[in-house]
Amino acid sequence: MKKRKTLLLKEGARQYLGAAKKAEPFLKWAGGKSQLLSQFQKYLLNDFNKYIEPFLGGGALFFHLYSTGRLENKDIILIDSNKELINCYKIIRDNVESLINTLMNNKFMNDEITFYKIRGEEPVNSIEKAARMIYLNKTCFNGLYRVNQKGKFNAPFGKYANPLICDSENLKAVSVALQHVNLINADFEECLKYAKKNDFLYFDPPYHPISKTANFTGYTANSFKEKDQQRLSRVLEELNKKKCKVMLSNSANPIIEKLYKTFNIAYVKARRAINCNGLKRGKINELVVCNY
Repeated sequence: MKKRKTLLLKEGARQYLGAAKKAEPFLKWAGGKSQLLSQFQKYLLNDFNKYIEPFLGGGALFFHLYSTGRLENKDIILIDSNKELINCYKIIRDNVESLINTLMNNKFMNDEITFYKIRGEEPVNSIEKAARMIYLNKTCFNGLYRVNQKGKFNAPFGKYANPLICDSENLKAVSVALQHVNLINADFEECLKYAKKNDFLYFDPPYHPISKTANFTGYTANSFKEKDQQRLSRVLEELNKKKCKVMLSNSANPIIEKLYKTFNIAYVKARRAINCNGLKRGKINELVVCNY
């Protein structure tokens, strides 16, 4: 196995290498896969070259693979079209101490007036941008990252009693996990530039709606439409021709099932988390699509 070059650890990360804390997602993300990891075990691979994740989001599967040793000595490429999200990951990787110091500032208080003031801000500094994103995620309603068509964050205040806005221990662990990771702000098709034979790619796109009222794709200003689902299926076909190993999650929807009819399709049970009515957050079927 090819050894990766030893890179200099960024600010604050070197001292955390001996920490026992396992890195976990630092953001709550709609459609996050933490709840499904136990059901995913049978589909996860050990023998592959690079790991590529073109819809990074909260990164639950990446952190799981990292913490279980499956990514040791492997090149890792994490991609997302959300510019603010990738900035947040980069700041944690490269400048975690400064980020923690910023989040510990009394500016980031858990009250409604402060929330809407910070929500309306547009910081220029990359560290301030990352701190703002984490703060809003921890204090907004349902931890829902949502933007309008102008790309402005528009989730309301969550009214939580005592949210952990700065989990410094986990941020440090995440910084270590990200040290050798290539983080890219781009469309998911960017993965085709990097993927080669025997690479493992996991796709967790915005799900195709299972009903007219279930559609939620507001992670970026450009929502994910059916044509994007079709474009994504063509990317997986191309990766299959390259002899890459691909795994994809999506809703159990006839349209999606048809798009991947030549792949292996399995089903897992997931809790519906994004619904204004708590009584409608039950378990539903989701697809796991693989070519192995």
